[in-house]
Amino acid sequence: MGGVHVDVFRKCYDFEVVDKLREQGMYAYFRTIRSGQDPIVQMNGHEVIMLGSNNYLGLTSHPEVKRAAADALEVYGSGTAGSRFLNGTLEIHERLEEGLARFMKREKALTFSTGFQVNLGVLPSLVDRQDSLILDNLDHACILDGARLSFGRVRTFKHNDMETLEERLRGIQDDRAGLIVVDGVFSMEGDLSNLVGIVDLKKKYGVRLMVDDAHGIGVMGEHGRGTAEHFGVEGEVDLVMGTFSKALAGVGGFVVGDAKVIDFIKHKARTMIFSAAPPPASVASVLKAVEIIEREPERRQRLWENTRYMMREFSNLGFDTGRSASPVIPLMVGEDRAAFEFTLRLQEEGVFVNPVVAPAVPADQAMIRTSYMATHTREHLDKALEAISGVGRQMGVISG
Repeated sequence: MGGVHVDVFRKCYDFEVVDKLREQGMYAYFRTIRSGQDPIVQMNGHEVIMLGSNNYLGLTSHPEVKRAAADALEVYGSGTAGSRFLNGTLEIHERLEEGLARFMKREKALTFSTGFQVNLGVLPSLVDRQDSLILDNLDHACILDGARLSFGRVRTFKHNDMETLEERLRGIQDDRAGLIVVDGVFSMEGDLSNLVGIVDLKKKYGVRLMVDDAHGIGVMGEHGRGTAEHFGVEGEVDLVMGTFSKALAGVGGFVVGDAKVIDFIKHKARTMIFSAAPPPASVASVLKAVEIIEREPERRQRLWENTRYMMREFSNLGFDTGRSASPVIPLMVGEDRAAFEFTLRLQEEGVFVNPVVAPAVPADQAMIRTSYMATHTREHLDKALEAISGVGRQMGVISG
């Protein structure tokens, strides 16, 4: 009507949560690290034990990985100056996709510039207004956002609850398509998707299944192919998504599956078609990381030795670690403020962890997210345990 409109920036100036946390000295995000993602990092001039990284196999600082990145930089330069769809496809991109398909024992792979972009591109490519997406209610944000972009009908089921999942599947009309999308490893809680139960229902109702295995690739399964390998259901999972920024020592993401499906996604996924191609140095890093994962299974063994040790010690100390079955081990602390205080007290004691608060978790179920690397030594872990147990007792999270 030509009147004065509400300022679109109004919400920015009314956003006070972060200001209050800063005033209270409780702000625990965007902390600056001045070294690589190693077991020990440099922060504020001090050495800190890193228990908050997703560098599960410790490959981001591997000499061969860094050398491969440097060599690619020398050959291809720092970027691609375009999308894969047009001028940005390099020979090294195709080598990586061939290597990922071979490693994952799938017909074909497709890479994206970030892991987040994989789900933002794949789901809208496959699902339209007549189709249904069935999601675990703890699925990662990129799955939720990809579902919104798809315009499909989104149905959620209670976390790992097969009864609720079956209810959702029964609600899909016979002439409509359905796609179940779940995390393999849930990134905050550290527990695993019930893929055996999901696969049974997938086959019963004739739908498709995609697993986001960002935290499972390189970590789960005898050969590191992820959660589907861990449960022995690889042949029943239609698409597997993974990222490079966890065990694979780079930045980017990929999806693997049948050749015809991947080729369709390749020509439909807007986040791939309209984004610059992954930079050569990162691509070379991932190629080398995959080679090392296949060559050195002992890295994964050390990661699991560290994980089992920490799980056992936390249990002995009296911490509630939820249903974790992975190198992501949460420590339940309750209130959001407790998570921030615990995090910053630990940082003062020389240990880096991550606070997880609402809305990432339900109210009053805040947690401290810890995660482990193959390159952590027992000395690193014992020193961290000493600090964690001390702060836990001081704050009343554990007794004794």
